[in-house]
Amino acid sequence: MSLVDFFSPIAFADFSSKQEFINSQYGYIIQAYIDDFPQLTDTENKPDIALIGVEEDREALGNSGAAKAPNAVRRHLYELYQGDYQVKLADLGNIKPGETVKDTYAALRTVVEELIKADIIPVIIGGGQDLTYAQYRGYENLEQKVEVAVIDAKFDLDQQHVDNMPLNSTTYLNHIILHQPDYLFNLSNIAFQTYLVSKESIQMFDKLFFNALRLGMLAGKLNQAEPIIRAADMISFDMGAIRASEAPGNANATPNGLYGDDACQLARYAGMSDKCTSIGFYEFNPTFDPMGYTAMLLAQMIWCFMDGFYNRKNDTPLVPKSAYIIYRTPLENEAHEMVFVKSKKTDRWWMQVPYFGTRSVNERFYLVPCRYEDYQMAVAGEMPDLWWRTHQKLQ
Repeated sequence: MSLVDFFSPIAFADFSSKQEFINSQYGYIIQAYIDDFPQLTDTENKPDIALIGVEEDREALGNSGAAKAPNAVRRHLYELYQGDYQVKLADLGNIKPGETVKDTYAALRTVVEELIKADIIPVIIGGGQDLTYAQYRGYENLEQKVEVAVIDAKFDLDQQHVDNMPLNSTTYLNHIILHQPDYLFNLSNIAFQTYLVSKESIQMFDKLFFNALRLGMLAGKLNQAEPIIRAADMISFDMGAIRASEAPGNANATPNGLYGDDACQLARYAGMSDKCTSIGFYEFNPTFDPMGYTAMLLAQMIWCFMDGFYNRKNDTPLVPKSAYIIYRTPLENEAHEMVFVKSKKTDRWWMQVPYFGTRSVNERFYLVPCRYEDYQMAVAGEMPDLWWRTHQKLQ
């Protein structure tokens, strides 16, 4: 399938000239859709990562103007320098807004699906966060269960109007959770602020055994988010999760939130994950960013994602087994033992969670990323909460 029909080319001359860049800057290296659409099937020049701008903000509630984000980010991204590796990056341009929002969703869904099939990671620059639903729909025909991680200050759920609710930037999680066919295995929310989330929404997350990591839990311990991100197939990053003083370019920005370097580190975690196959950055609004600080930060977050990608260790267990250390620990009053796996290459941890009803470690199990602290908890005789939630989902 040719994707060119979904895109409009980049007006490169509006913000820079190819001649202005030196050979280690992204603006010089990138395969950009200016005149000719990038070659996505050429095995020699096929990109590893493809930038996708989506000029769509009709359902970005309270944040009109987010459609202008893609070009504002490019202005700064193209000036950045690649690291000590050879970047293979394409910029496919901007997805043309459809006659209706549903048309835009359909276009983004198709683009995400085709890129993942081609083993190219789409990096989406929105637009409203409702586009996360279209990003998720891109996995529908891939015949796999999907884990979704959302970095957001709140849960974009509507607990009051579950039936026939409109799809927008505050309800898209409902549509993901209720979507049929159901291929959602897990949903995680990272950096939420408790006073922005209803107790009913938190209770619903608990009932469905989803993961929620509060902003306060990340203070000084950002690595707590790494296993959750490492488990995700797709990431959705709301720029409103970053505090207004660090990223003012959002009409819904709040005084508290992540720091800019924290946001960059989370993006790098996503890039380093062997499992992550798409990421979207949403809700940046240049209207509220006169000095360009948010655009600079978002460009640096994309740089960090790519830096993580080119430093992937390909250590997802368990092949070869000699590259891993297996730890077994019994739980008190339990007939089975807990099994942990540690990579010798990266010191990253996973735990084996048996499918519901199984007791033997030789039977089928699911490997879930975890922290060393989870192993310590099991050694002390306590069951890690992550193990229990995963075990329940495997019913």
